[in-house]
This record gives sequence, C-alpha cells and structure tokens, in this order.
Amino acid sequence: MKKVVTFGEIMLRLAPPGFLRFSQTTSFDVIYGGGESNVAVSLANYGVPVDFVTRLPKNDIGQCAMMEMRKRGVNTNNIIWGGDRLGIYFLETGAVARGSKVVYDRAHSAVAEIEKGMIDWEKVFEGAGWFHWTGITPAISQSAADACLEAVNAASDMGLTISTDLNYRAKLWKYCDDAKREEIMTQLTSQCDIVLGNEEDAEMHFGIKPEGITVQTEGHNVKAEAFLSVCQQMMKKFPRAKKVITTLRGSISASHNTWAGVLYDGEKMYETRQYQITDIVDRVGGGDSFMGGLIYGLLNYPEDDQNALDFAVAASCLKHTIKGDANLVTVDEVRKLMGGDASGRVSR
Repeated sequence: MKKVVTFGEIMLRLAPPGFLRFSQTTSFDVIYGGGESNVAVSLANYGVPVDFVTRLPKNDIGQCAMMEMRKRGVNTNNIIWGGDRLGIYFLETGAVARGSKVVYDRAHSAVAEIEKGMIDWEKVFEGAGWFHWTGITPAISQSAADACLEAVNAASDMGLTISTDLNYRAKLWKYCDDAKREEIMTQLTSQCDIVLGNEEDAEMHFGIKPEGITVQTEGHNVKAEAFLSVCQQMMKKFPRAKKVITTLRGSISASHNTWAGVLYDGEKMYETRQYQITDIVDRVGGGDSFMGGLIYGLLNYPEDDQNALDFAVAASCLKHTIKGDANLVTVDEVRKLMGGDASGRVSR
C-alpha cells in the first residue's frame, strides 16, 4: 500500500483535570494533538503507512511533539525544524448543559510562520498515494495557507488522491475577511477528490446551506436526507470531487451526542446508522477520527462506499470514549462495533 501524507500543525494541549473549569484548576494535563496529526495516528493504528509533515521549533517541546508521533508509529522524517514556539490550546471540558471551551495561543507558532519553499514536496510525496489537509492549516496565517496550496498543487501534479476536512474555526480566521477566506478555501478545495465537512463548514466557507431546514434549531432531529442538497451543491461547486461526506452530530448535551454520517458519490447517497454516544469522555478529535477511518475505509474497500462510511462512523464513535485528541483503537475494535457489539464487555 502506498503511504498517506498529512500536513498541518500539532499543538500542545493543556487541559484542567476532569471537568474542572479554568478558574478552578491548579494543574493542566498535557497532550499533543492537531487535526492532521490525529488523522495520521488513526491511520498508523490501522496499519496504514503514514507521514506527518509539519514545522516544529528546535526545543524540548518540539521534540516531545515529534516523539508523540513516533510513539504512535507515524513517520516523522519529513518534519522540518524552525521557529520559536509550538502552538498551544487550552481546553476546558464541558459536561451536561455546559459546553467545552477552547482558548488558542498559537500566534507566531512555527507553522504560522512557515513559508513556501521550506518543504520539498516532490521528495515528501515519493511513494505516496494520498494527501490530506484540513481547513485549520490555511486559517492559521497567510503563509500557512500559501504552504498548504503549494502542497496541494504538488500532490495534484503527482497524481495523488487529495482529501480535505473543511474544519471551519471561527477563532482562527483573523488575518483576512470573509471574501478572502472563501477565495482561499475555494482554491484549495477545487483540487480535492474527497471532501468532508458538516453543515457549518459548508455554510461558513462557501455559503452553502441545507434546503428546507435550520440545523441550529432542529439539532439532533435533523435527518440525513436533509443534507443531500448540501452534497449536491458542493459537487456542483467542486466538480473534481468524487465523494462529498457530511458528519451528522446531534448535540443533546455536552455529555450526550448522536453521531452518524452520509456520503454522496454524485449519484447515490449512503447513510449510516445513528449512534447514541452517552457519557462522552472526550469529543475533541471526533471529526479527525472520522476522517482517519474514512481514508482507511476508502483504501481498503474501494468498491464499497457503504462499508467505508460505516467504518468511519464506528471508529469516530469509539473515539469519544478515549481521552486525548487522537483515536487509539484497532481495526478489530471498530469492526466489532460495526457488527453491533456495543456491550463494552471485558475482553479476557
């Protein structure tokens, strides 16, 4: 199997233990993670050869981030070094009716100050068949957006399958106005074969809305069929896309979500069962775990989109039971849940 390459920022996550608020804590749990690094960890767990490409500061914290990737079986040989700091985000974990809260501290990070020409993409993509990026990277800075476009152009020229998770982050897009953001994301997404995004991503990046419903008011009662119009509009805007995928998260509370997904191939819409995820341990990285499962599924079940989608949803369902950004489950565990075994019995 040819390797998968992901590109983006890995950060230091600092979170109060348990469900403490920022104002209550006297210590922080340390975890390393980020959208594209989380996808890489998922794929490595599934036995897929994967490279994570980023820029790290040459200091102890940068080394720790790299070691976290190596520990999980991700190749780090194409990481470049430079800059003064690793990006940080602070996470306050919500519960029941109190939502989680994120505070970013990533200005002037090593990736925020990356520039075109720093990475030899032709070398990086040797032996690769797939490239994945997310909408978080171009949101960091103009230079990060330029570097992401450089990577996408090189991947396209070399014939790689290109995927994206649109991942709109309102707290990050600060360096440009809405029109410029749409221009940047349109230029990048137009070269993608696989496009993942929820209803907020499609609306905020491209002004595309589901027809006939208001997601914010209808919440977890939204049906998969309601997103057919989003998928169709996305394919019309991005004719290169072979598949458009939407995750369906219903937020009953911070501790109880519903979770499902749909995939549209231009002709047929596939949908999954809806999972009830109660007593959530950690929902951060849920979308990344879906993307990791989807890439694995599309690589291993190329003629069975339903199976690939079912794998992605089951994998990300399990992620909600795992502390940290990354999904640390095996293929067998995902298949077990796909088969209907959600008992959680002890494996002896």
